[in-house]
Parts: sequence; C-alpha cells; structure tokens
Amino acid sequence: MPWGSGQVVEEISIQCPHWEPTIQLMEYEDGSRSLRFCYYSEGRFGRGAMMLEEEDLERMAEALGRTEVIKGLLRRMAGGS
Repeated sequence: MPWGSGQVVEEISIQCPHWEPTIQLMEYEDGSRSLRFCYYSEGRFGRGAMMLEEEDLERMAEALGRTEVIKGLLRRMAGGS
C-alpha cells in the first residue's frame, strides 16, 4: 500500500455529538485500494482510532447503503459474497 499518493474516491460518515465517524475508500496511483476508518472532530481530521457506538450502527448502515464499493469491500471482509 503506497503512502501519500492516495485519493479519497468514496466516503461515508455520520454526525455524532462530539465526532464524525468516517469510512473512506482510498485509491492509489498504482490502482490499489484500501479502506481508511477515521473520524473528524470540529471539522478537523482525527489521528486516533475511529470509535463507533453500538447505538450508531444503524445510521452508519444507512450511510453505507449510499455507496457501492465500500459496501462491497465490507461485505467481503464480513465473509459475505
């Protein structure tokens, strides 16, 4: 996975009281892709781990429904087809 040359090509997020949990599809110049699990706080990119409370899972799932590639990659990760 190359560092520094990735572009966010698809993104989902939900707004929570103190942060904005986000999943981003990164695509690199060589065509490889990765998922970044991150968050924003007060509009600034957070450098720590993304935290997602159980009560927010349904809202994140709704946001996931508006994507194609991220949804497919997460389905593969969960063992679905």
